[in-house]
Amino acid sequence: MRLITKAIPFLLLPLLAGTALADEKPLPAAIAAPGETTVLKVHAVGMQYYDCKVGADGKLAWIFNSPQATLTSGDKIAGYHNAGPTWELTDGSSITAKAAGNAPGTGAGDIPWLKLEVNSHKGTGQLSGVTTVQRINTVGGVLSGACDREGAGRGMPYSADYVFLKKS
Repeated sequence: MRLITKAIPFLLLPLLAGTALADEKPLPAAIAAPGETTVLKVHAVGMQYYDCKVGADGKLAWIFNSPQATLTSGDKIAGYHNAGPTWELTDGSSITAKAAGNAPGTGAGDIPWLKLEVNSHKGTGQLSGVTTVQRINTVGGVLSGACDREGAGRGMPYSADYVFLKKS
C-alpha cells in the first residue's frame, strides 16, 4: 500500500505540473525568514488528507489529518513529506517542524503558504542545519464540501515548493 501511495504523486504530476520554484518576489511578511539562507528548494506533489469529524460547532466537517508527498529536485526524487510534519531526504537526514506563520494561498482551492520552525533533526545530510521551512507556491489541497459520515477520510491532490533555510 505504501508503494502505491508513493506512486500516486507521480500520476498527478501532469495535473499539477504548472508550478515552478519560488519567484524572486518578496514573500508575505508572515512567512518571511529574514537573515536566513536557503539550503535546499524542492517541489512536492502529493495529497492532503482529511477526516470527517465533529467540529467545534457540533457539526460534521472535514478536519486536516496529514500530508503525504514526494519531494523532487530537478527530475530526481529528493525525499518524502509526511505527518508530523516530517521531511526526510534520500541522504538520510530528516526534520520535523511546527507552524510559525501562514499566508493565504493564491486561489480559494489552494492550501496556505506556511513558515515552520524546525524542532527536531535526524541524520547528518542536507537537513541537519535547517532551522526554518517555508511552504510556498501551493496549488490545490483544500477539501470543500460537506462530509456526512463521521470517520470517513478523503484526500485532495496538491503541489507546493518547500524551501529549507538556516540561520546565517
